Amino acid sequence: MQDLTKPPKPPAPGQQQPGQQQYQQPGQQQYQQPYQQPGQQQYQQPNQQYQYQQPNQQQYQYQQSGQYQQAGYQSFEQTELLAQEQERVFFQKIYFWMCGALVVTGLTGYFLSKSYAWFHFLTYSKITIFLILGVQIGLVIAINALMNKVSSAVIKVLFGAFAISMGFTTSIVLLAYPSGAIAKAFFTTAIVYAAMAIFGLVTKKSLKAWGAFLFMGLIGLIAASVINLFLHSPAMDYVICWVGVIVFAGLTAYDHQKLRVLFASNFQDSYNYPAGSETIYTEQQANLVTYGALTLYLDFINLFLFLVRLFGRE
Repeated sequence: MQDLTKPPKPPAPGQQQPGQQQYQQPGQQQYQQPYQQPGQQQYQQPNQQYQYQQPNQQQYQYQQSGQYQQAGYQSFEQTELLAQEQERVFFQKIYFWMCGALVVTGLTGYFLSKSYAWFHFLTYSKITIFLILGVQIGLVIAINALMNKVSSAVIKVLFGAFAISMGFTTSIVLLAYPSGAIAKAFFTTAIVYAAMAIFGLVTKKSLKAWGAFLFMGLIGLIAASVINLFLHSPAMDYVICWVGVIVFAGLTAYDHQKLRVLFASNFQDSYNYPAGSETIYTEQQANLVTYGALTLYLDFINLFLFLVRLFGRE
């Protein structure tokens, strides 16, 4: 039996008195070993799970902008490839319209050369050639003046009209020179034109300095041709033909490089299109295609006309 005269013994450390509950503040968790501050993870030795791994370039590329990858946009290397592809398509469009204009000119000249009425008209109307030349110069001036002021459809119609007018000039060549000289001149033109075009596209050297020299040669060529209309000098005509071949061969390379520069300055926004999307040309860009086709068409047709005069002298 417990002796009530003696005071009760204090509870041992960690021992709870009978009927007494351990005091705990509201919202406070019971203290547990080991002690850990709130929000702090328990320290443990670093293992492979927490070891630092060096990210490679493929994993790190555009990791901070996942939406950029999801949208399909290109890396720098892919952008360069996309720019080259779009430049190739740009020149394909130019060659398409240029070759189409050459076909229209050739067919127009061929059918006119078979027409007796046209031959009779040329024989008795000496002013016809000057009228045709005036129409051609007027169309070229109109195309250049309206290039950025009207729609691309209007520019293409004017280009087609110019190709038809050049067919009248070609018919005179077909009537004046033998078919053998015309065939040799055409194949020579194709070879020289292709060589100079490739040179203008692949060369790393700037051909900008050629521009002033070729422009002065073109002005001198026009002036000499007008003077020889009155002199009728075969020797002067021979020199004019060779100068014309040199000038338009040089213009072929110069104009191809110039079109590359114009493409780079007018199609920069298209590099940012998502991968696989088709480039939609604005009116200005579509007119640039027509302008390029007209420029290269003039180089080819004038080179051919001077060569056919050289081969026709034989």
